[in-house]
Amino acid sequence: MNTNILSLAILSFETFFKNTIILLLMVFGATQDIAGQEFYPQRVQNQAQLTTFFTKLKVLQNTQKGKLNIVHIGDSHIQGDVMTAVTRTQLQKQFGNAGRGLVFPYTLAHTNGSPDVRFSSNVKWSNYKNILPVNGSPVGISGFSLSSTSKSLRLNVMVKNKAYAFTTLKLITPNNEPLFERAGEVEKKVTVKTVPKKVTHTIKKGESLSTIAARYHCSTAQLKKENNLANTKITAGKTLKIPSNETHEKTVTSTLYHSDSFEQKENYYAFASEKPLDRFVILPNKEASVYTLNGLVLENNNSGILYHNIGVNGAKYSDYNKNPLFFDQLKVLQPDLIIVSLGTNESYGKITPLEYLKQVQEFLLKVRTQNPQADVLVVTPPPSYLPHHTLNTFVDEYAKSLVSYATLGNYAVWDLFQTLGGMHGVSKIYGKGLMSPDRVHYTTNGYQLQGNMLYNVLLNAFNEFNK
Repeated sequence: MNTNILSLAILSFETFFKNTIILLLMVFGATQDIAGQEFYPQRVQNQAQLTTFFTKLKVLQNTQKGKLNIVHIGDSHIQGDVMTAVTRTQLQKQFGNAGRGLVFPYTLAHTNGSPDVRFSSNVKWSNYKNILPVNGSPVGISGFSLSSTSKSLRLNVMVKNKAYAFTTLKLITPNNEPLFERAGEVEKKVTVKTVPKKVTHTIKKGESLSTIAARYHCSTAQLKKENNLANTKITAGKTLKIPSNETHEKTVTSTLYHSDSFEQKENYYAFASEKPLDRFVILPNKEASVYTLNGLVLENNNSGILYHNIGVNGAKYSDYNKNPLFFDQLKVLQPDLIIVSLGTNESYGKITPLEYLKQVQEFLLKVRTQNPQADVLVVTPPPSYLPHHTLNTFVDEYAKSLVSYATLGNYAVWDLFQTLGGMHGVSKIYGKGLMSPDRVHYTTNGYQLQGNMLYNVLLNAFNEFNK
């Protein structure tokens, strides 16, 4: 771990933040005097902190061997994977596509996620996320936990984007518990069942419920019950279900999955395939009683970039900080570069810049304790409004604080806030159709623009490193 970080860790919070206040006052004064020189839109600041990552990236570029992992952590700006999908695609075009990376069944947790990998299940799952109070739920790498107690559950994974067909699947569970198995051999079972015969009648003009009942030798009451009718009023052209005692034989084909075990690794369970797959079925380990999933990682056999996005709607630094399992499971992704995009939700809580920096420092310390090999790029929160479309001065102060603290905090920073026009940029961004009516979130075009910007600032910084 970096010596400066260890030194910060052993300082008392009082001493550390007194020194930070002094530093911020000094730099803020300089910012007011030479604002044009202090901020560099479309440029990474303190980019010397990306030296380790860029060194690995240069080796990857020259040899076309190996994989690099980028982990992008954030809030609702990141969860939907609109911005990050653009950055991922661009980087993989430049340096190679090593796979889709971390995915999570957001739809089963009743929230939004990326459309490129879809999940379905035959059972309902309970879920919990990091923005809620700590209650013992194992909220991990995705910022969520997804649980079921059904021993007949099936979890189906289907990759919609063929570019992300995978040869390796990694399964992440709380404390690496053996909770799941994979579907192996598939058996089709055909059975013949005797089922009630369905009889329907299309109502003709002039017919009544009683005449139809007489025709089919049943009562009006039976017709009303079969069709959930409140009264005897019917309409010509509509269809009625007719109660019948007749039966017929029906052929039913069912699918039986024979389960196989995953290969146990130190921090996850894995399955390797000889050929690329675009679908996968996960089954329960019948010896377990509760089945909890934190995430899956999809990789292929190619060298290149894995770009993992982790986002939780409404999340703050403090929400990640209170869940130690998140930091423990972060090791599974073996991050070479960690990008952090948080701050919008802190501004809605109106926490002070000093408290905000305290949460950033705690987050970075926990990240580096588990992943000392990773470089860190912090992205300032984008411009937004507070409720009633009032100027968000808190995000303005957070952005200044992050830029000022970068050297002391040993991270690189991209000032997205200033790149998008600063505190008074919201009206211009909205006028160009890049921002949603709430003036907090961005449109698809707005997020795609940010994704392209992030790719460009990383590539520009890498080119400067190469020079």
